[in-house]
Amino acid sequence: MAGLLDDGGIWERSFILPEHKEAMKRQSREATRKTRPVLDVQELEQIQLVLSESFHEHKRITLRLYDEYEDVEISGIVTVIQTYRREIKFATTPGEWQWIRIDDILGVYL
Repeated sequence: MAGLLDDGGIWERSFILPEHKEAMKRQSREATRKTRPVLDVQELEQIQLVLSESFHEHKRITLRLYDEYEDVEISGIVTVIQTYRREIKFATTPGEWQWIRIDDILGVYL
């Protein structure tokens, strides 16, 4: 009988309102939210160098991008650098590209 009343048992599942279940999921997701790391000057210079190299020499690079819950890595080539908007146009595959904010870049790899 104790197994039915434990966490996740029949008792709990039958009395949870959908709104409460959604609120619990949202609270759990908020608990895993990350803060944006602050990069030092050397890391920023390294990022700028590799972005410039990819742009001028059409080299494929991998970007590690900030996300609130889990960092994202994408590979491609820098095709446009807009310094005044602090964005790059990043071609991931032929014909597909996306604008990426430079402030969202945490690391770059050749």
